[in-house]
Amino acid sequence: MAGNRAYLDYNASAPLIPAARDAVVETLGQIGNPSSVHQEGRAAKAILETARRNVAALVAAKPDHVFFTSGATEAASTLLTPHFIMGRAAMRLSHLYVGATEHPCILAGGQFSKDQITIVPVDGNGLLDLEFLHAALQAHDRSEGLPLVAVQAANNETGVIQPKAAIGKLVKAFGGLFVVDAVQAIGRIPIDNSTASADYLILSSHKIGGPKGVGAIVAVSDLVMPRALVRGGGQEKGHRAGTEALPVIAGFGAAAEIAAKRINAGGWSLRSRESIERGIRKIAPDAVIYGEAVDRLPNTTFFSLADMKAETVQIAFDLAGIALSAGSACSSGKVGPSHVLAAMGYASATGGLRVSTAPDMDEEDVALFLDALTKIVARRDRSKVATVDAA
Repeated sequence: MAGNRAYLDYNASAPLIPAARDAVVETLGQIGNPSSVHQEGRAAKAILETARRNVAALVAAKPDHVFFTSGATEAASTLLTPHFIMGRAAMRLSHLYVGATEHPCILAGGQFSKDQITIVPVDGNGLLDLEFLHAALQAHDRSEGLPLVAVQAANNETGVIQPKAAIGKLVKAFGGLFVVDAVQAIGRIPIDNSTASADYLILSSHKIGGPKGVGAIVAVSDLVMPRALVRGGGQEKGHRAGTEALPVIAGFGAAAEIAAKRINAGGWSLRSRESIERGIRKIAPDAVIYGEAVDRLPNTTFFSLADMKAETVQIAFDLAGIALSAGSACSSGKVGPSHVLAAMGYASATGGLRVSTAPDMDEEDVALFLDALTKIVARRDRSKVATVDAA
């Protein structure tokens, strides 16, 4: 970004990329309904299917298995349900197992009641406790229905990457279905759903530079699907009714195409994250960088400063021209204790600060961040000295 401000909050929402903006604007004038059979309808349908192919290609899926929603939260609410259908036969999923550090839209449990949800703990690095999950699935009563497991591919706060393949193998061993929230992962690390480690992926457009208000469910197969949450006209093969929001879907497709090209070219560089974390350690040796011992997203650093509340530091950064988050941006601007840190065993922490960067972050932005951090830490240290002197 560089200039008066540095935007370091890509995990909250990535800026709209030019290709996605152009696709939205061009499609706003499209008069046809994708469900209509006339020439205008077919033209709209072609735009829709191009976007579907681009989104599918980003995660190595079949286009016919991509179904658009209004966003990741709707996708989660659709998938987290006891009611699935295999062909025309009803299936019942009797219990939901979710990681303790999941996004709130997963922790909410969708259409499951609280007594039908088990929270799977994580270790101090934020990795799912596979032994706990194994024991829970082993004890699951399949006579009541199948288990459903939902886990993030990568955490939205820490960037910690879960062992998706190992989790999927475990879920399959006990006959369950596996939902992977890939919202933060797509475009940042390769996601290949053709390996069938997940039965369903949840995607979101605005995390990869597409427009807000559109997401997708990606299924390995459309043989087993959740009962539709939004029912009506039968659009999206009956999995999500309502006329498709063509302009934002077109924008999503354009952003997915760019993201796939970036991944194929080597993906997100670690250089910015490494520069940021070297600077943090040098400026504030007492800082804690969470999850640093395990694989993380290449664009995400989650850290805290000793004796400073995260929201206070966030405001200081904002005043210095740096946009970053104190935790996730999913609670209508509310800043409070991080459930992710609590689950990792940092319940007494003063909160965390999330720096999430662009794929080609300007070095000037890194310098602006580190300069602001230097001043914030210097003020903290002066305050400590003044307190000691006063005592």
